[in-house]
Parts: sequence; structure tokens; C-alpha cells
Amino acid sequence: MSDATVLIVGAGQAAAQTATSLRQGGFEGKITILGEEPSPPYQRPPLSKAYLKGELEQERLYFKNAEWYESQNIDVLTNITISSVDADSMSATTQSGKIFNFDHLVFATGSRNRTLPMEGAQLENVFGLRNLVDVDALRPHVGPDKNLVIIGAGYIGLETAAVAQTLGTHVTVLELADRVLARVTSPIISAFYEDLHRRYGVNIKTRCSTSSINGKDGKADSVTLASGETLPCDALLIGIGILPNIEVAAEAGIKCEDGILVDEAGRTNIPHIYAAGDCAKRFILPYGRLGRLESVHNAIEQGKQVAAAIMGKPAPKLDCPWFWSDQYNIKLQIAGLSTDYDNFVIRGDSDNEKFAVFYFKDDILIAADAINSAPEFMTAKRLITAKAKVPPEWLADSDRSLKDIAAQFK
Repeated sequence: MSDATVLIVGAGQAAAQTATSLRQGGFEGKITILGEEPSPPYQRPPLSKAYLKGELEQERLYFKNAEWYESQNIDVLTNITISSVDADSMSATTQSGKIFNFDHLVFATGSRNRTLPMEGAQLENVFGLRNLVDVDALRPHVGPDKNLVIIGAGYIGLETAAVAQTLGTHVTVLELADRVLARVTSPIISAFYEDLHRRYGVNIKTRCSTSSINGKDGKADSVTLASGETLPCDALLIGIGILPNIEVAAEAGIKCEDGILVDEAGRTNIPHIYAAGDCAKRFILPYGRLGRLESVHNAIEQGKQVAAAIMGKPAPKLDCPWFWSDQYNIKLQIAGLSTDYDNFVIRGDSDNEKFAVFYFKDDILIAADAINSAPEFMTAKRLITAKAKVPPEWLADSDRSLKDIAAQFK
């Protein structure tokens, strides 16, 4: 163990957590993180929030500074792209031909923006939002009297809309589905956010498809909708989801299916090769099925699991999935996955922007969306993990103590 080499391909949250957990667990071997970007591992959630708004400097996004990595004897090499992995020789080769040998390899390759297959999507003022370069490029196009059109009303699209509108931008959000956030939450939460954004002045169009992106001199200047309406734009943001970066793993013979398939410890089907974060597909507690989670919680949890597996230690206890989103003065905290719910109750008052929706399937609490309601979020996490059959009327009753409810299911 003391002279083993761990090679981490990718430099995001999962990579940083794996390296950190290895050192915290007493691993004394060589650790190398290889990142494609010029920066060391950094936080991505603030990119569409405080960083875009100009309230957070780039250095404050970094998990650790260079001195910390040096003190921990962790090599962080940037601007490096791995093009192939040979599981037999236990080596990885970069695009420039340099070879890195390993005893353990961790794929923490993350994900990339899904592209819009449409002429004009490559114009210079058409952006995605996934990394520092994306935000630095978008920021000059956000501000008073500028027109920003956003295609896609998921979290990235709506968080960007909130910041841009606050900075004085005229924002239009185009969504193909019949409501915003349709892929990730219920109609109740979708309606809340549509109303919220409209009250702040964002022009939200659902059931809306784009027929063309128009431009001249290499820049987009308008978007034409299928209805025939044309919207002027100074910039266009495309936020229609992400794709996992699995190609190198698949070519190395690792089983992939919309993600690198891993077991409960982050192991792939090839010994000594692991995966963690957005690129990995794993068993999701407590839902009893495979899935790929795009979240900070998942990256941290899997990084810890992989580190424990490499060191031969017991896997850390698993938590139920959780997420969050900040838009204007609203903090949404999500516990669990609401997919396939068959019942729900609401606790609190949406008019006061402080409420929670609890989702059930077969009488078991499976998820909760909490708007400015941290106690409801924390209680839901505990109950979901316990697979609690909570009487819905208990959670709907704001006068009933959450502490007392949780105590019934210890």
C-alpha cells in the first residue's frame, strides 16, 4: 500500500474528494490528479450563481490551494487529456503521448454540456455553462439593456436567468416541455418557479421549440421560434442537460451504460479501476435501482467510497441523494428522488415562499422539495433513508413537530 500509485483522471469534486479521503485515511502512496482544465479542482455549483454575479473570486472556488496539495504530496497536473487506458499494462496515455502507470485508476471524468444540433449553435456568442471558461465568456454579455435568450429551463438555465435578470439583463427562457424543471420535479414546484421568475421579469415560454439561430459576422443576433416569432439576443445560453464523459473508459473495456457502471464501492468490472461522480452509474440507496446522479453529494460520497475501497477499508455509510438550487432569495433543497411518486402533501404556504412538498410511493416517503425550509429538508433526509411509512397527514400538519415525527422512525 505504501508505494502504490493512484491515478485520478479528472479534476472535479469527485477527484478532489478521492485524493483527500485517501490521505485522511492514511494512504501513503503516490496520488496524481490529471485535469483537462487549466485550474486545480474547484467548486462548480457557484458558477451559475455567485461567480456569474461577480460576488466570488476564482480563487475562492478552489477546494484547496497549491500549498495544500504540495503538503499532502498530491500532484495536480492541469491541461492534460487522457486519450486511452490500457487495463492490462495498467497505464494511461495522454493526447501528447505521455504515459502514466498506475496501481489503481479512478475515472472522475465528469460530464459535458449536451449540444444543440442546430445551425448557428456554434456562433461565438452561443454558450454552455459547465466550467470557468464558459462563465468568463458569458459574463460580458450579461448586464443592463442586454438581451439573453436561454434554451432549456433546468436548474442551470433558471439559475443563470435569476442572476442575469438581477443584473438588469432582459432574459427569455425557452423550454420545449410544458413546464420548467419538468425532468427533475413535480408540477407544484414547476409552477412556483415559473411564477417566481415571471414576477422578477423573466419571459418564460414553455411548449416552445426553436427553429433557427440567426446571426451575422459570426455572432448570433436573434432566435426564431417554431411559432414564427423572432427574439433578439446579444447572447444565447444552451442549457439542455449534460452527457457523462465515458468514452475512454468504454474503449478500455469497462462496462458502460449512460455512465461507467460501478458497484457499491465504486469498482468497475476491471480490477483496480474505479469511477466516481457524474460519470459513474451506481446503485442508489434507498431506491434499489441503478442511476447516475449529477450532484455534489454524489461526488463526495463516491469519492469517499472509492478511497475506502482502494485502502481496503469498510465503505462509509450511504446517505439518500440530495441537491440544492439558489434562485433570487429562494433556496430549494431536495432530498431523495421524486420520480414515480403516487401521492404528495404540502406543508407550509407557497404564498409566503416557505413550504415543502413531500412525495410518497406505496405509502413510503421517497422525496421532498423544501423551499426556504431547512428543517423539513433535514427531516425528510432521515425519513427517506429509513424508508419510513409516514402518515402523509402528519407531514402536512404544520402544527405537528418534525422532531416528534422523526422520533417515531428511529
